[in-house]
Amino acid sequence: MMNYDATMPTERSPRRAPKAEERGKAAEQTRKRILQAAVEEFGAKGYSGARTAGIAARAGVNQQLISYHFGGKEGLLNELRRQWAAADAERVPEDATFAQSLSAYFDATLDRPEWSRLVIWQALGDTPDSEDETRERTQRRRVGMQEAVERVRRRQRDGEIVDDLDPEFVLLLSYLLAFAPIALPQHVHGILGVDPLSSEYRHRVQEQLLRIVAPHSRG
Repeated sequence: MMNYDATMPTERSPRRAPKAEERGKAAEQTRKRILQAAVEEFGAKGYSGARTAGIAARAGVNQQLISYHFGGKEGLLNELRRQWAAADAERVPEDATFAQSLSAYFDATLDRPEWSRLVIWQALGDTPDSEDETRERTQRRRVGMQEAVERVRRRQRDGEIVDDLDPEFVLLLSYLLAFAPIALPQHVHGILGVDPLSSEYRHRVQEQLLRIVAPHSRG
């Protein structure tokens, strides 16, 4: 039997360099952690109050990686806006009923309250946009809202929504009820006595709203 000599050099396997695919996956995971941390930080403090150091701490990454992947705080906000718009465009199928659309929007708003808080901060003007960018976003938003009003009007013509209500009112009321748990959680809890983000709130409020706007739900 060969005796082991501690003085003899031993062979070590060379450290394997990560493959390009592994590096790509790791980078993507880092980007996701940073984006999730950013939406939490922006939602809690607004764009103006958020700091890249706080975002990095939430994500558990070096602060320099934010600049590397996104170019800084504004780049993070722009990517979050892009993701929200992309998700919003795919949220409701074309053939969805009003009730299904309502349920999907409530879930999107209340399942991820940090995103909804970010929407509210931006609605209050807490963005890095220039005057020209603000006007452009306002115009796009106005066009989007008018398209949504027209969808409600088509549902009225199809008999899905009662025609004795203004379509603008139906849409506004839907938005208000979806965002009330985010903007006024104490009021929601005080009035209804339920967790504002709970399924109980969603079911109760949607049922009541449908009784107002849908012919088949009216007693």
